[in-house]
Formats: sequence, C-alpha cells, structure tokens
Amino acid sequence: MSDPKSTPATPEAPSRRQFLAKTAAAAGAAAVLDACASGPRWGPVPRASARAPLAEGEPILMGVIGTGGMGTGHCRAILDAAQTGHEKVTILALSDVCQSRLEKAKALCEERQGIPVETYGDYRDLLRRPDLHAVLIASPEHWHAKMAEDAILAGKDVYLEKPMTLRLPEALRLREVTRANPEAIVQVGTQQLMQPKFHNARRLIAEGSIGKPVWSQTSYCRNSKDGEWLYYEIDPKWQPGVNLDWDGWCGPLGRRPWDPEVYARWRRYRDFSTGIIGDLLVHVMAPMLYAIDPGWPTRVVASGGHYVDKTMENHDQVNLTVEFEREHTMVVAGSTANAVGLEPMIRGHEANLYLGGPHCELRPERISAEEIEGRTIESPDIGDDQSAHRLNWLRCIRSRQAPESDVELGTKVMVVVDLATRSMWEGRAFSFDPSRMRARAI
Repeated sequence: MSDPKSTPATPEAPSRRQFLAKTAAAAGAAAVLDACASGPRWGPVPRASARAPLAEGEPILMGVIGTGGMGTGHCRAILDAAQTGHEKVTILALSDVCQSRLEKAKALCEERQGIPVETYGDYRDLLRRPDLHAVLIASPEHWHAKMAEDAILAGKDVYLEKPMTLRLPEALRLREVTRANPEAIVQVGTQQLMQPKFHNARRLIAEGSIGKPVWSQTSYCRNSKDGEWLYYEIDPKWQPGVNLDWDGWCGPLGRRPWDPEVYARWRRYRDFSTGIIGDLLVHVMAPMLYAIDPGWPTRVVASGGHYVDKTMENHDQVNLTVEFEREHTMVVAGSTANAVGLEPMIRGHEANLYLGGPHCELRPERISAEEIEGRTIESPDIGDDQSAHRLNWLRCIRSRQAPESDVELGTKVMVVVDLATRSMWEGRAFSFDPSRMRARAI
C-alpha cells in the first residue's frame, strides 16, 4: 500500500490522478458503509465465551491492551484507585507491539502491586486467559473495533478508548456484537459524560423546563506554535522486527513501509485517524447528546481546512452542523490553530441552558420570562472526570449495570464523526437513515 504521508496536506488543486483516486475512494466507502448496514447483511454474530466468575469482595482482574502514553496513564490511575481503596482491582496482563513500552508498563505495575505481571506481544494471547474479568483498550483508533469485538467474544468486559471506532461500518458492526451479547459491560472513554452538569441538563430537558430543545453548540479548541500531536516523541531505538512489530501495529489497514512519524503521531494522518473530529470533538459531543437525547443524526455537513498546520494531513480547523431525527441542530467547532471555542449551551423554545462552567444555568427566553424563573443548578465537584469514568466502569462490572457512555451512544457519535470526516474530504453533505442504518451523500 502507499505511504500514508503521500496524500497532500493542501488538497486545493488535485491532479487528475488524485481526483480519480479520491472519487473511487468515496464510492468505495459508500459501498462498504451500505454493506455494513445492520440486519441480515451482518450475518450471525457469535456468542461470547463464559465470563470469569467474580464474587463479591474479590478483586477485578484485568488486562490493558496498548501501553503507550494513554494506556500507561490508565495503568497508573487504576493502580492509584486500588491503593487508595476506591476499588479492588489488579492488573495481571499487558499487551503491546512495542517492547520498550511494554517493559515500562510492566515495571510500573509490578513495582506498585508487588506481583508478577505477564506481557504479550499479541493481544489475542492476553484475551485467551480465562482468569481476566475485563480489559482496557488504549490502542490506536484503527484497532479499536477489532480488539473490542474480540474482547467481548472472549467473555471480557471492556473499557474502549475514544473514538469508539475509526470508521462508521466498524461502529455499526460493534453495535451488533454488543446487542447480541448484552451481558458484556462495554464503556466508551468519553469521560466528560460523568460531569454532573450534563446529568442536570438531561433532567431539566426531560422535565420540559426549556421547552423543545431546538439547537445547541459546543467545541474543542486548542493551539500550539509547532502543530498538534507533535509532542509525541519518536524513540530512535525503535527497530521493526527487533523490538517493535510494525506489521502487527498496522494490522487491519494492511502492511505499510516503516514510518516512525506515523507510528508516534498517527492522529495527524487521515488513514489512521479522523484528527480533531474523532480525537477531540467526541469528548464534547457525547455529553451533549446524552443531555439532549435528540435521537440519531440524520444530516451532517462540515467545512474547514488546513489553515496553519500545512504539514498535517488531517485538518486543523473544522466546523460541523449536525441535524437529528427529533428536530434538533447542533453546531460544533474544532481547532488546533486557535484556542478560543464556543460556550457549550442548549437552546430551547422557552429557555436556554448554559454549560460553560461547572454548573448548569437556566435562563428563560424573553417570551417565557413571566412563567420561568432563571436559576443555577449547582453540581457537585467530582474531581477528575476521567478517574470518575474509570471507576464507574469498574463499578458497573460489579453491579452488571449498563454504563451511560455505552456503545449505543458511541455509535450515534460515530455517525457524526464519520460523516463529518467524509464531508470535509469530499466537500458534500451526508445523510443517515436510522431505520436502515445507511448513509449516503446528498
């Protein structure tokens, strides 16, 4: 396959070859998406293996797949939760294609827990262990869907880093797998959903306190002098075939020439990531969808471009407009070239909810000022929302209660992510039919 960096960073003036390749890719993506629609086209979804029994008071035994910066950070936080008594949990196994990352995470877990921790170059060997109750997946985006499905079918509960998948067909497939295996606890790592202000907003909207929610706005914007995601360091000691399984890392996307830039900074490249949309905007869209409950996205259009970071394949500025089946429009902005974003808020026919601070503030529209009194619904301080999100997953494993950041919500978010990404690259709007689980250009 071609070098992933071969796509021009500034596609304003494509050659005929580039145009034809782009058109073919778009047609192929549409065909794949249609072929992956839910229903009989899926074929039978396997039933999961039996779960390891977990008695009350026993520690949750888990593995971590992907021990880079994010995965090792999760390890550290889980060890903290265990040592501070927030949850009984033990990390018994780790998997990564990079030997140096694996050894670093192993040393951390063994030092903190005082027990041996097994390591695996192939995550499937970790999943074959019958003693593990759960796995946390912190691999690159292109592995999320396959690893999550394999983990569910191996009888494990799953914490899956965001975005839930790289492409929408994968999300639709994972949705079918979880629906066929409802006993599995699967939580997507969109931790802002834990912030109490969004739960307050959901309650107020459900009670009719703002009337019909008609449109909303949110954003995730940040800035840097040199370019986004360049802070991920490249280790000159990496040697494919010696201490790093590069082909194993490429995995579902097929074999590629070794490129340490792609390996370390894959979020910058369109074949491996949706960039701002999937890596950043999912954080802010998920809690808004949870609060509003607008149903499935039905129309998505996105614009933007490469305004400052010309060497990054993925866009450094994106602006999304998303329409939903329950007559609601969401405006979403994302940037890695300017840090000033939009204040998150939900506008109703009778009142508005302001969510820019830690609390939920209700302000009536002028036409409803005599009937609705403005007020602030204070939210408790939960500390770090990511820590709260991990603990919520672990407690769901014990209670068998479904998490709120589940695959159903994750699939709705992925409809936006995938169609917005395609809209950016193809310059067209896209629609989604939730009755048939199909998307098309419009």
